[in-house]
Amino acid sequence: MPTRNTSLDEEQTSFEADAAAIQCQWSSVRQAHLKRPYNASTIAALRSPMDEATALPSSTQALKLWKQLQEHNKNGTAELTFGTTDPTVVSQMAKHQQTVYVSGALCGLSEVAIPGMDHADYPWDTVPKVVAKIFKSQLWHEQRQRQFRLRHAKEERAQLENWDYLAPIVADGDMGFGSLTSTMKMAKEFVLAGVAMIHIDDLAIGMKKFTVGQGRTVVPTSEYLDRLGTVRMQFDIMGAETLLLCRCDTDHAEFITSVIDERDHEYVLGATNRIESLINRLEGARREGNKDAKAARNEWKDRAGLKTFDEAVQAVASESEYTAYMSEVRQAPFRSLSARKEIASKCTRSEVWFDWDLPRSAMGQYMFKPSVKAIVERAVAAAPLGDVTWARMDAPVWRDIVEFHTEVRKVYPDRLFAFGYTGDYDYGKAGFSREQVKTLHVDLAKLGIVWQVQPIWSLQGLNMVADRFAKLWAEEAIDGYIREVQTPALSQEPTADGFEKLEWCGGFLADAFFETVAGEAGKSSWEVARLY
Repeated sequence: MPTRNTSLDEEQTSFEADAAAIQCQWSSVRQAHLKRPYNASTIAALRSPMDEATALPSSTQALKLWKQLQEHNKNGTAELTFGTTDPTVVSQMAKHQQTVYVSGALCGLSEVAIPGMDHADYPWDTVPKVVAKIFKSQLWHEQRQRQFRLRHAKEERAQLENWDYLAPIVADGDMGFGSLTSTMKMAKEFVLAGVAMIHIDDLAIGMKKFTVGQGRTVVPTSEYLDRLGTVRMQFDIMGAETLLLCRCDTDHAEFITSVIDERDHEYVLGATNRIESLINRLEGARREGNKDAKAARNEWKDRAGLKTFDEAVQAVASESEYTAYMSEVRQAPFRSLSARKEIASKCTRSEVWFDWDLPRSAMGQYMFKPSVKAIVERAVAAAPLGDVTWARMDAPVWRDIVEFHTEVRKVYPDRLFAFGYTGDYDYGKAGFSREQVKTLHVDLAKLGIVWQVQPIWSLQGLNMVADRFAKLWAEEAIDGYIREVQTPALSQEPTADGFEKLEWCGGFLADAFFETVAGEAGKSSWEVARLY
């Protein structure tokens, strides 16, 4: 292998220029709000000799999305989009939506060899591949629309369709799918696929279960921040402007994998009664022939007196003792359990018995009691690494929604937010009137929630449409199709997109390829009309 004859002075000069260029990018209006745990020189040394940052479509789309979101924030409005994995659906979204969302849950059902529930158990490159598929379809629609328009005279084009098919794609990165290097690879594939923004959450890998009657499991705050920092680092190595959406799934979390981070200690539950461990109780129930593990678990929780440590102190302390205890606890932003125990021993006469190991699950998870305060703390800690914040909330509790977004903006006044509407929200049960539901998206926008998504529209909307048409076709065959689909489509002005609409399906673009190869100039509009 030949050795490079490199001038050390030239090498150093090139390196310093790269670092200066990176620092300049970081100082731009687009990135000035970000705070990194590393410097520009570190990133310059990590870069490939080949400049990957040259003409990255992801950067172009990210800057476009950033401008859209900032405009919504300025006007108090919001982008309303939904989730899909289908390029044909995306081609129609261009007429009404500014962005496209690619949900991991949808990909796990329709884009893998073996479909499954939303457990993020599909290959890590699944969603990037879907993004690439959709982005390529967007480019094709841009190409065929441009070619069709430019084969018409200038004065004729005002009457032709001119959609912006390059709607920025926002995609689901779940929890990063593994260690630091796995997360880096996933982030890189997203950038190369043309994504505008990805979101990373704080759920535990391999423990994303919504089907067993238990809540979700989150990771320690430190691990969540490491994930976000890894994605940010990969974006920086590539010189990409790609946006990072920091999603917190802490709401309704029932477990946390570790208590390594003292920032989480306030919310970890422990037993306040001296009883056998939950694991031993469940094993005993199994030996006794009790097949209802859930009932045995709930019975144990009732007897254990589960509380956070602060609640355990409040249960045994007098009002003045508890006030003194909390006053000292609040003198620092965060207190570890050992620090809390030490303060309690000084402020209370009664013993505070608390054991957070007894409720641990068979997989070692600690029981966790989330609150809006807990979500705010995570969101604030994560904000410097990302561009947008999303707190997934499983129930539309307006009070909690307002509190979360208001508290975060007290720290970061210009923070941009995202919000997801799940398919089974019961707004009436949550106290929303019909009129309040009608203006919910407007009221959310006033809180700075500039990007709002129905993540899994395909699971309800597309399934419902397909079911209705399947029934129609089975019962009425072509007569029903002509009445309900073909006639409305062909009578629409302009004609609804479809294979019979040659400019939409690429007929004219295909002709242009043949004409160009044959050395013919592009035909005029009257020649095109004569041919068809």
